[in-house]
Amino acid sequence: MYSVGLNSRQYNYNTTGGMRTSAVKIDEQNVNVQPVSYATNPINNTIPFNPSFAASSLRTRLSGREEKNKYATITEKLDKNSKKQLKEMLKSGVLLNANSNDRSTVLDNLYKIAVNERANGLPNDVILKETIAILHDPHVITQQFGDIPKYLNPVFVDKYMDDNKMNKDKLIPRKLAELEINVEHSGTCVASSIEFNLATKMPAEFARFVEGISSPKIAVDKTIQLKNLTDNTLDSIWLLNAFEVPFKMDNFNNAHLTLSPDKNAILRARMQVTNKDPNERSAVDVLMQSTLMQIGSQQTYDSLSDIRKGKFNQKDKGLIEFEKTFTESIVEDKNKISVTYQTVDDNERLVGYETDFETMKRQILEALNIGENVIIGYIQVDNNNYIINGHEITITGYRYDKDGKLIFICNDTDDDVPNAIEYSAEYLLPKIHHAGLPQEVVKEDVKLVENWVEGLKSYNEMKNNKQNEENTSNNVQAA
Repeated sequence: MYSVGLNSRQYNYNTTGGMRTSAVKIDEQNVNVQPVSYATNPINNTIPFNPSFAASSLRTRLSGREEKNKYATITEKLDKNSKKQLKEMLKSGVLLNANSNDRSTVLDNLYKIAVNERANGLPNDVILKETIAILHDPHVITQQFGDIPKYLNPVFVDKYMDDNKMNKDKLIPRKLAELEINVEHSGTCVASSIEFNLATKMPAEFARFVEGISSPKIAVDKTIQLKNLTDNTLDSIWLLNAFEVPFKMDNFNNAHLTLSPDKNAILRARMQVTNKDPNERSAVDVLMQSTLMQIGSQQTYDSLSDIRKGKFNQKDKGLIEFEKTFTESIVEDKNKISVTYQTVDDNERLVGYETDFETMKRQILEALNIGENVIIGYIQVDNNNYIINGHEITITGYRYDKDGKLIFICNDTDDDVPNAIEYSAEYLLPKIHHAGLPQEVVKEDVKLVENWVEGLKSYNEMKNNKQNEENTSNNVQAA
């Protein structure tokens, strides 16, 4: 993991209502709005070929008795629409894709979901159907929490109050607990963007994750190369310990991780099984986003309240850039680079840019042209350039309009519509705070500094500032 543009503050990325967009085409003035859809498999000459399928030998036909039997068993458990989606996944090469940590295919993992026991309250047919729907079209992934039905509200409140040692006999603490668990706008935009990217680029690994975290074990095992975290093995071990990810060393080069959702995610997932409304998260979304939030928040996320703690973040929502990059590196087992484009001061005010817009554009296009999605964090500022919101979306492709203007094709997990959206480069580039890019795209442009170094620096600064504030407060009280 690397960081570029180290003069910039690592802003916290989550979502509030002001950051929502519609599934529309937006030009630089935010006018001339037209619907646009790239729902299942966008056919556009400017959308790059996905090399992850080629790397795992694209196959569109079942081979041998075992694969045919697995396909038949899965099909028996599906409704008409899911059968159609499964068939289209076979034709497109998704179903037999084997780009996973253990080389299992999407078909292998769907079969396990269909026939093996699931965690209590997670029916096989529901998890199977939801996983197929997501892999058929990852745009259905959303970060929208479901509203809690009245009959479940006391259960959720009691659980939350028990976890936080709150007095359940007092009215005010109970009202505060109710407010905290009735989440209107979630802070899981980073997690849901990583979920989308995993489903799009590594469908077999996505299905393997779902199979593990929806099983009675409620966990998935993953082996990673330590070099994909830092250049030094001991530094990688320090990072894993700092993020409190359960692991054991396979050897000096690899680590075996155990990744799990938080303990309350299963409650949210069960609720979505029986009470899911349109445009709300599926049970699979709940479990996946919780698992990813746990990785990034040092195992401190709570699905009941959407609140996280952790040592690297002063705020209780979302993930900062450092945490996001660590999570991406773990999930994809790749050395991800976080490129910071904006300069933000200690008061969270945008004061400039680390590079020019042409360089930003070139780097993003080069990443897209080699088959990578680009997860970006963008911001909104007020009239005085103070940051008022941050949000994470994914750039999946690009095109040029009739006037030759560059248009980015994006996915937003917070727009309530399961389609792609388009932003003109002129509109989007000035808003991008950071982007996750392959090392080869930026290594000639800037001096790369390992992201964990900047993360540790920020952590120490935060600790020192907090200690100074406490000392000042104590001195005032003593006086």
